[in-house]
Amino acid sequence: MADARSSGRASRVADVVRASHPEPGVAVTALTVALGAFGGLPLERLVILAVAVLSGQLLVGWTNDLIDARVDRRAGRDEKPLASGALPVRWVVVSAGVSTVVCIVFSLLCGPAAAAVHLVLGVGAAITYNLGLKGTVLSWVPYMVAFGSLPVAVGLTLRPTELPPVWVVVVAGLLGIGAHLLNVYPDLDVDAATGVRGLPQRLGRRGIPVATTVVMTLATLVAVIGAGAHVWHWVALAGVVVIATQCRRAPLTVTVTIAVVDLVILVTA
Repeated sequence: MADARSSGRASRVADVVRASHPEPGVAVTALTVALGAFGGLPLERLVILAVAVLSGQLLVGWTNDLIDARVDRRAGRDEKPLASGALPVRWVVVSAGVSTVVCIVFSLLCGPAAAAVHLVLGVGAAITYNLGLKGTVLSWVPYMVAFGSLPVAVGLTLRPTELPPVWVVVVAGLLGIGAHLLNVYPDLDVDAATGVRGLPQRLGRRGIPVATTVVMTLATLVAVIGAGAHVWHWVALAGVVVIATQCRRAPLTVTVTIAVVDLVILVTA
């Protein structure tokens, strides 16, 4: 009996985690930690920043599933615990409430300026996406704003009176747009059934790889110029252009590879 209860709790916890969309949340947190670590952020403040960002990402994921639960249920999205009925709503509501408190507290520990940027431009922009912008042609805007705010929040956590270079914010924002296009790509059929008509859905399966390639390559070009245009930067850009030609065949691999190149340029600059 005890084993059955333990197994049930473990299954419920796993469903709660799945409802948070953990993959993008962990990826964004890892990106933030990398920027902070290479920027010279002390370990203690780096941990505080990581908790603030991760809790914010969890909040965004849980609110996304809460808001979409009814539509997901009608569309038969059984892979989502809330839509399938495997996970009670109250579990996600409580989890979202806890993550909200944690996000606010740890964001404030990063400093008032960093907290304002993260809570308003980071988490706030993502919540507006969940609330309806994802179904419009402006669906890319919250991603651009949220990703663009990351280096600003990191910089203000390190030095509360200094902002990062504009080109760093632009690169992060472009990477956010690319992430949005790629994130929606696997769900195009489901989105068509539920009537979601954001920018990626309008571009379609043929348009998304092309648009993603253009955006990610542009991000690399901005990073190269902003970082000082050293010889190895131009070599990296040439490599990105070559890699980008394979986007139709392997959009995920190509996009992640380009994002890693851009991150290396950012952190070494």
